[in-house]
Amino acid sequence: MGEHATKVCIVGVSGKLGQYMVQHALERGYGVVGVCRESSVGKLDRFKGQITIVPGATNDPEVIKRAVTGCGGVLVVLVPRGVHGYATRTAQAVLDHAPPLARLVFSCGWHITRDGQDVYPWKLKAIVKVFGPLARLARFADLDDQVEACRRVFASDTLWTVVRGSDLEEGESQGLPVWSRHVGDPILKSNLTRRVDFALFMVEALRDDELVHESPAIVGCQTPSALAHVASA
Repeated sequence: MGEHATKVCIVGVSGKLGQYMVQHALERGYGVVGVCRESSVGKLDRFKGQITIVPGATNDPEVIKRAVTGCGGVLVVLVPRGVHGYATRTAQAVLDHAPPLARLVFSCGWHITRDGQDVYPWKLKAIVKVFGPLARLARFADLDDQVEACRRVFASDTLWTVVRGSDLEEGESQGLPVWSRHVGDPILKSNLTRRVDFALFMVEALRDDELVHESPAIVGCQTPSALAHVASA
């Protein structure tokens, strides 16, 4: 990880994924700075005294600038909330203000593609085709916002990783997920990951140089497709 390897910032820290990342980061000895809306600070009471919280909108450049100062890693939950470019502005703020050598790890959905080589199951394509316009019409979310956010990350010269998650479920950890460069790879067929393990992959990516400038699609290591891959190998 970068020159400030003992300190990480988690942007979107109050959600389920963010809180799991806090847990993993603390277990690994990192100092943690978290960013979340002021109304969500109370969700982090169990970490009181263990982490520093910077309250504010995650798409506010000044909030991000204050939070990422001195951090060797930044973990970002890209949420396409609303229809005003929330995810894009969050990503841009991190790209603009993170220290030059910091490792930046972003989370997004499987629908993001970097090179157009992904082969999506019909169910996912149908969800994106139907839900995307409806969510935008209701001003609830804009999937294109997450696409644009990731496009900017891919185009940057920072030390980025974009982790693309399959369907998430709650449950005890099953271990570090496995990954592939493209959706459609047989190893990913099971399309399911424990949320706690998605967070684990994000935190472990901070120190995995193999993942720099990669957009891994991940799946739980104990799913049938992952186990079949191990058996065939």
